[in-house]
Amino acid sequence: MAASPAVRWPDRYHPARCPVHVRNQLDMAAAPARVWAWLIRAPLWPSWYANAAQVRPLDGSGQDLRAGSRFRWKTFGITITSTVLEYVPGERIGWDAYAFGVDAYHAWVLQPSERGCLVLTEETQHGWLARLSNLAMPRRMHKYHQLWLEQLEAQARSGLPPTV
Repeated sequence: MAASPAVRWPDRYHPARCPVHVRNQLDMAAAPARVWAWLIRAPLWPSWYANAAQVRPLDGSGQDLRAGSRFRWKTFGITITSTVLEYVPGERIGWDAYAFGVDAYHAWVLQPSERGCLVLTEETQHGWLARLSNLAMPRRMHKYHQLWLEQLEAQARSGLPPTV
């Protein structure tokens, strides 16, 4: 799978250098500002995305992710520590993800579209656990990222998120 030119990959995480690469996108019938608001309000992810749990900021950065935010969360049954490495309000966000056996980067790019908002998400991974999971369940991450996109659209269509 080719890397999207829309994602600004840190060298270490470029898809050409990673054994695991997943790409999903969805043209959402939702305003970009609403999509963005739900995406960056990470503590609310578990209320609408089943594959996220126990999301909590580590640095007092508040309820919304921003450049440099550090947070810990659980996904795919693994506790992950992440730092937001790229942040362009309303347009793009990317964070790393570290756990035993996993070293990953997850990028999101939002673009206005005729329908509302085209959202692209890509993730690359290094690590023995990442390789093993990809071999044992090769479509699992793609399936859950698509679900994340679909649920993000549903939340954005419902309005702006509540404060945490």
